[in-house]
Amino acid sequence: MFQQSAPKTTLASALNLSELVYHSIVRSVRKTHGNALMSLIMNMLQTIMFVMVFYVMFSVLGMRGAALRGDFLIYIMSGVFLFMTHTKTMGAVVGSEGPSSPMMKHAPMNTIIAILSAALGTLYIQVLSLMTILFVYHVAFTPFEIHQPVPAFGMLLIAWFTGLAIGTVFLALKPWFPTFVSIANTIFARANMIASGKMFVANTLPPFMLAMFDWNPLFHCIDQARGFAFINYVPRNSSVTYPLIVGVVLLMIGLMGEFYTRKHASVSWSARR
Repeated sequence: MFQQSAPKTTLASALNLSELVYHSIVRSVRKTHGNALMSLIMNMLQTIMFVMVFYVMFSVLGMRGAALRGDFLIYIMSGVFLFMTHTKTMGAVVGSEGPSSPMMKHAPMNTIIAILSAALGTLYIQVLSLMTILFVYHVAFTPFEIHQPVPAFGMLLIAWFTGLAIGTVFLALKPWFPTFVSIANTIFARANMIASGKMFVANTLPPFMLAMFDWNPLFHCIDQARGFAFINYVPRNSSVTYPLIVGVVLLMIGLMGEFYTRKHASVSWSARR
């Protein structure tokens, strides 16, 4: 009566996992607001505010001439969209259910499902906001054309993936060093305001400045996305493979750390009391 029936086949296990992830995504999306539509609107307003702030800043400082030839707002949005997706995914994963959460007392639930639902819920909201904002801008303001839309969207997915990987590393450390992880997550997110490279073009940077930014996988994602979005920009100082490799390595480290934490969390926490 109280036993959890385990799926007998691989397909049944996959379907069971997909169902659990789906319901967890719905729960994570509704965390921000009880109404899913209001959650989307709030995220859109935040993105629009970011775009407007950078538009005014570039205009006041006379930096529009340093941008790419083409639609200036698309140049700004190409940086803001990827930055928001990366940062919000990282924050959602760090804030997801840990091994000591009451949700983990339910037999089908585990931390992998919590991580997946937090990351996919954020991706869902960000992609929906992106499509809505671009549609309204194209229809209500001025028509525009993305040179290679599929690869440009692929860079958004890579930015999301690297945010997931970094967030998993922080999540694995969180039970052991909660204060440090909270501070480090905030510092990294704020540092990406500049280190992501969304405010300038990588091809125009001198070598000594390029060395200050090319360690950041988000910097490569934004620069490559602009190369796919604009026909007259060819990124020479960034790579598609670098953020992928960094993301895979950090994700493996984070999953190993999370597995170790899950197995030893109760022992360590009971020793602290």
